[in-house]
Amino acid sequence: MVSTLREVITEARTKKTAIGHFNISNLEGLWGVFHAAQALNVPVIIGTSEGERGFIGAKQAVALIKSIRDEYDYPIYLNADHCYSFEKVQEAIDAGYDAAIFDGNGTKLSFDDNVQTTKKCVEYAREASKKQGRDILIEGEIGFIGTSSKILDAIPEGVSFTPEDLTKPEEISAFVKHTGVDLVAPAVGNMHGMLASGHNPKHLDVKRIENLLEAAHVPLVLHGGSGTSDDDFRAGIAAGISIVHINTEIRVAYRKALMIALQEDPDEIAPYKFLKGAVQAVQQVVTDRLKLFSNIQ
Repeated sequence: MVSTLREVITEARTKKTAIGHFNISNLEGLWGVFHAAQALNVPVIIGTSEGERGFIGAKQAVALIKSIRDEYDYPIYLNADHCYSFEKVQEAIDAGYDAAIFDGNGTKLSFDDNVQTTKKCVEYAREASKKQGRDILIEGEIGFIGTSSKILDAIPEGVSFTPEDLTKPEEISAFVKHTGVDLVAPAVGNMHGMLASGHNPKHLDVKRIENLLEAAHVPLVLHGGSGTSDDDFRAGIAAGISIVHINTEIRVAYRKALMIALQEDPDEIAPYKFLKGAVQAVQQVVTDRLKLFSNIQ
């Protein structure tokens, strides 16, 4: 019997490790992520953004994850990443997702409006959990860290790493109290996307992570993991991060491997042949990250 997502998150926090969350856009990405997790025997979360769900299909993504979970009896979970409306959260829950994120800060809602919609999502998830006999998690966001998982020439407009612009303990405490969310993604020096240099311009505020965890009393999620240094990951996880999101790094590896395959054999027309390298490239990125998040040598 596979553990629930809530149970594996709790176990990760106890061990001071983190669960890797990796976004996919297709079956190749899914196999790359799953094979990496399976080889290391660690739980993993698959994420699909609104755009990715639109491409794959929400119900189709659910069917894929369920088929792998059932066939391999494996702790693999599906999260509706960055939903920008209640309706998108509702759609994901109805489709069968294990978790969903309402991103009120991605749309730059006021604190009160963010609380109001997030609470509505939580209430819907609780009711759906009762009806469907499963445990659906809702994540909220406090703090703006950008919105795009891509290579950037500069820090995204509106993203700031000054102490006054990062998430504050009193904010996260009030947010959790008024919404009842299961997870919170704060701004702690992280950002979506990855600079062309390959490294984020700011270290994670580790002390802030500790203070936020103490104030929130729910697990913390780090978004925008691509471009974060290994040392920052280790320190952030030790301080209280339970889930880490990676997307841009996967996209870069997939695209690079695909380009190489097409250049090396321009006459090949069988997708399962020229996409094999892309699957392997994704698997390598995910393997490296999961080893780091799970403290595997």
